[in-house]
Amino acid sequence: DEDAIPERGYKYIWTPASDISLDDFLSKYKPSMVENDGSKPWIWVRKGKELKAEVNELAALEESSGILKDITDQIENIKNDSSIPTRSNKKTGAKSKKELREQLQHDVRAKFEEIARKHNYLSGKWLMFASGEKIDRIWSSLATSLINGPLADTDAFCAKVATTPQEANPNYQHVVCLYLPNVYDKDTVLKVMHILLRNHGFNLSGVKSNMYTLLGIDSKHPSGIPSTIWKNKDFMNEKEMQALKDAFYAELENNATATTQSSSQVDTTNKKPSNSANQSSMSKKKKKDIFASDDEEDDEEQRRRADLAHRKKAIATSTKRTIAKDESEDSDHEQEKPKRKAAKRS
Repeated sequence: DEDAIPERGYKYIWTPASDISLDDFLSKYKPSMVENDGSKPWIWVRKGKELKAEVNELAALEESSGILKDITDQIENIKNDSSIPTRSNKKTGAKSKKELREQLQHDVRAKFEEIARKHNYLSGKWLMFASGEKIDRIWSSLATSLINGPLADTDAFCAKVATTPQEANPNYQHVVCLYLPNVYDKDTVLKVMHILLRNHGFNLSGVKSNMYTLLGIDSKHPSGIPSTIWKNKDFMNEKEMQALKDAFYAELENNATATTQSSSQVDTTNKKPSNSANQSSMSKKKKKDIFASDDEEDDEEQRRRADLAHRKKAIATSTKRTIAKDESEDSDHEQEKPKRKAAKRS
């Protein structure tokens, strides 16, 4: 049973009772890094509350499996019946093979829902798929949201992600499931869908009943019954879904920009004022005198020039003294050197 939560001893599951934190668990067991050797196909994260026991699960499966077999046989007969036209005929009222198949599939879906409600076998999951490059980030986001984020306030109670096959091809897609106790409750399903789009920007693939999973109904089942009981379009159109995802990514970008700007401000406060800052300060000082008269400005200019000439003269005098002193010291030093004795000639 792919939907059965593993018992104790399976180390790839986290619950609030686990010995390590959720963050440590997610860092330690990443779906892109855990290789499935047949004993660890899934990584799980579950809330503290237990799912109600589905005591009538076997009865629901027994009843629905018999119906599924009958429908599959009927679908096959329609396919092989040459008397049924490929296209419908309005004049005779004859339905096409496709129309007959779709009618049977629609009826059996309604029958399966009736059985699920009768036996209280209502659980299921939102399905998502992600590539190996994105799966770790997507899984971490979903699991964290389920325990400490927006999904924590919903009826969602468990999530799982497929690990990596030993011989995974480059285009391998990891399956991600978010479990709900009643997938026939449209309000609950829609609430979770809104969060998955607006708060996470996920790409969704529909909602599947756990009963469908145990019956083996998938996209390749010979009955042709759709593998999901709800498609995305049953709740929102493409434009509405895209608007929610766009809002998520816009918020993500704004937060990143704000963080970058905040870091830049911290860096600038620790740096010395630049020349431009000094120039700005000088400019501000000048602005204080914008109301001075022309005569006052002329007097100020004369004082500035006189002060500059005085400084130049002082610097020149100091330089001359330094040079004279150095020359004197060099002369004294030369006199102190002992004269070399003349070399004797042989």
